[in-house]
Amino acid sequence: MSDALQALITANSIRATPYPINSRYYGAEVVQFEEPGGRAVVYLRRRFVPQADRFHLLQFHTVTEGERLDNITARYLGDPEQFWRVCDANNAMRPEELTETIGRQLRITLPEGISGPTL
Repeated sequence: MSDALQALITANSIRATPYPINSRYYGAEVVQFEEPGGRAVVYLRRRFVPQADRFHLLQFHTVTEGERLDNITARYLGDPEQFWRVCDANNAMRPEELTETIGRQLRITLPEGISGPTL
């Protein structure tokens, strides 16, 4: 196989991600930077928090005293480690801010890009 053909195949291939499909970093591009001394630094491209309107609302949850986001996430999404989905759906950069205010309404949504029934 020629070098040009191999380069074309490599450029258009699906790259494996080191993160599972339920990770907030799934699909994030892994890139490499070479320092002037020749040392390669591998890193993930920056992940931007998506806009809340990109999520289909399922329901609201009202925060009560002493609640933790991991427990809320386990209740609604079945996995406490999916707290980042609730953060994304509520435009939160810091997970703890979502439960600081008693009475706050949290948006519980489908994952980004999945649309639900129209009412």
